[in-house]
Amino acid sequence: MIANITHAVEIFTNFLKKGPYRVTSERFEVLENAFAQNEHFSADELYLLMKNEGSNISRATVYNTLELLVTCGLLSKQNFLGKGARFEKIIGVLDHNHIICVNCGRITEFKSSAVQKIQEAICEENNFVAVNHSFNIYGYCKDKKNCKSKQSIENN
Repeated sequence: MIANITHAVEIFTNFLKKGPYRVTSERFEVLENAFAQNEHFSADELYLLMKNEGSNISRATVYNTLELLVTCGLLSKQNFLGKGARFEKIIGVLDHNHIICVNCGRITEFKSSAVQKIQEAICEENNFVAVNHSFNIYGYCKDKKNCKSKQSIENN
């Protein structure tokens, strides 16, 4: 298991016990599989991965558990380009931002001290404490040969 999964299990267990939720092995199976992902993933991708690995989990349990993991602050949920929710773990991941190709959908993560400084200045000006942020840049892969899409960028 991943090093920060132990901390995530603690957080999730406490969250479930404090709320009106049952503590089930299926929910922790989803947590473990979600934390094993190193890239953004959809609920369906995680469900299919788990099914292909022999899990008996239901699609509804995957969807519902991912929402609980977002609510308790273990995963973030983003809707890049309106193409459905994508998830990523938050714990153990440094602040980062995204560049998204509107042609092929490729998501590239980047870190920027300049974005961090702007965030801190905005929060200071507004007497606000940030716990998370999202900064996304939408555009096109400059190198058409490496663009995952079969469409030409000029067609957009």
